[in-house]
Amino acid sequence: MNFLEAIILAIIEGLTEFLPVSSTGHMIIGSSFMGIASDPFVKLFTVAIQLGAILSVVVLYFKRFFKTIDFYIKLLVAFIPAAFFGLLLSKKIDELLESPLAVGISLLVGGVILLFVDKWFNKPTINEEENVNYLTALKIGFFQCIAMIPGVSRSGATIVGGMSQKLSRKVAAEFSFFLAVPTMFAATAKKLYDFYKEGHTITHEQINLLIVGNVIAFIVALLAIKSFIGYLNKHGFRMFGWYRIIAGLIIIILLYTGHNLQII
Repeated sequence: MNFLEAIILAIIEGLTEFLPVSSTGHMIIGSSFMGIASDPFVKLFTVAIQLGAILSVVVLYFKRFFKTIDFYIKLLVAFIPAAFFGLLLSKKIDELLESPLAVGISLLVGGVILLFVDKWFNKPTINEEENVNYLTALKIGFFQCIAMIPGVSRSGATIVGGMSQKLSRKVAAEFSFFLAVPTMFAATAKKLYDFYKEGHTITHEQINLLIVGNVIAFIVALLAIKSFIGYLNKHGFRMFGWYRIIAGLIIIILLYTGHNLQII
């Protein structure tokens, strides 16, 4: 991986981390087009730079992270399912991270779902994060586990999960952002551990790539979050649904017409 490839992946991450379109799926496709998808460091990079994007949540919602202990307990409760299944299925998840076909199918199916989400869950009763109870937080956490399949979208799964529990679109989106913080910190720590356990080491140049990637992802994500919340409140998910359907179909068609997106 060179610096240009790192910058491209970081921009993709920053733009897509908080949109219901799957940042991991887009980075898999991006790295596959560039022929670097199977490199162990690239796999680490695509997880680690999500930290930069997640830190944008801490900056934008700084005061919310210093309100009550109850807030952290909710995040812990919602995080538990992903921690359990992430450890249990880590090898299978790594295999799927190399599959553009899995991404294409997930984008397509998720897109169809997003076309109808606003109609299915149009009567929210929870308009403040403070009114989210522990059981609701746990249910949202199980929805987050679905996003272990590349292309599903962590933010999409948790936002839809929140809306299914009567959260308003805005509250569901913000809770999804907050839940991303412990989830991505844990995912990065696990990925680093596995990277070293497999006998790999990080070079000085790779450290620089990680720094650049996280900084760019952070800056781009700051802009993306503000734009997404505003758009979501006004227009809902329909546009994202059509985008996912089109992107998924393009990927599937390319694969089935002999185009190998995963060039090693």
